[in-house]
Amino acid sequence: MTEQISFPPTAPRRIALVAGEHSGDILGADLIRALKQQYPDAEFFGIGGPRMKAQGFTAWFDMEELAVMGLVEVLGRLPRLLQVRKQLLQRLMAAKPDLFIGIDAPDFNIPVELKLKEAGMKTVHYVSPSVWAWRQKRIFKIAKATDLVLALLPFEKAFYDQHQVPCAFVGHTLADQMPVDPDKAAAKTELGLLPDQPVLALMPGSRGNEIKLLAADFLQAAAKLKQQQPALQLICNMVTEQKAELFKSIKAQVAPELDVQLEIGKARGVLTAADAVFIASGTATLEAMLAKTAMVVGYKLNWLTHQIAKRLVKLKFFSLPNLLSDQALVPELLQEQVTVQNLVEAMQPWLNPQQRQPLLSAFTALHHRIRCDASTQAANAIATLLERKS
Repeated sequence: MTEQISFPPTAPRRIALVAGEHSGDILGADLIRALKQQYPDAEFFGIGGPRMKAQGFTAWFDMEELAVMGLVEVLGRLPRLLQVRKQLLQRLMAAKPDLFIGIDAPDFNIPVELKLKEAGMKTVHYVSPSVWAWRQKRIFKIAKATDLVLALLPFEKAFYDQHQVPCAFVGHTLADQMPVDPDKAAAKTELGLLPDQPVLALMPGSRGNEIKLLAADFLQAAAKLKQQQPALQLICNMVTEQKAELFKSIKAQVAPELDVQLEIGKARGVLTAADAVFIASGTATLEAMLAKTAMVVGYKLNWLTHQIAKRLVKLKFFSLPNLLSDQALVPELLQEQVTVQNLVEAMQPWLNPQQRQPLLSAFTALHHRIRCDASTQAANAIATLLERKS
């Protein structure tokens, strides 16, 4: 465990935080817990969820007000979002906290940070936006808005360093939470799978559009692999009942006879039980890496979105294991590359325990690299900023 930095006692600190969704509430609660080790009398307030409140955080607004995804949904809620931001800024200007911490939610938090920094307050942004991937010029706005960015991944800090923007790499909380050597046999047993037989998971994403674009190909590829290896057990996780119904309707069309165990809300358990996974690009690929599960990563976008994205996105790789290692550790299939044949050929080596062993060793090394006790590292970086003379 990383040790907390100790500073001489000062007047009780007043720290404002804004988290806009479930993941931010988890990060915020862990960060408050770590900051209390150094500032036991500190006051924490702003916008947060139940986990932050359980740490003594005072919520001025309901976090659910900010938890809006999708362009249409944001437009529909825009007047209320702008009203919340205006009222929040008014209260923060009056409260004059020692520090403001925006947790993720960059479209909401960075404009708040900019106003507060211009007013002379110290600001931190926790969880870097993907400026290294697209809309890279946003980094200049972030530089104006923040005194410090807390990055979860080392290549993010490298990008900020190139632009001389203060950034601390703190590690990833998922890497702290997940064991370096997971017990896959126990995870299989817990899900009712045979522990001595291989398991292939299907994870076509958490959003409806992702599932519509990827599930059919994943299912048909799994069916072909099952023909080749009859002992193969198939399992799928969906985030909600609604998404599970969508998956079942697609399966009924393309692979009605295929035996796939369907779980809801058990992504980590499914990934830990699986030996390999067909998976949509995103944070889930990091979780699969930490679960030591071989993977083939696929991603499809609607045609117009893809045409726009390929002009804006500047990446050699798009899956997190490959980005972290800066090499093609796992196969990536994008857009028209996502075919049943390509998926089958890319997955076949990973169903052989000997062939996937070097990959799992690389995953273990990456796990250690980002397992840094992130909340304590973040609290240390924040404390150093707080104690620094302006």
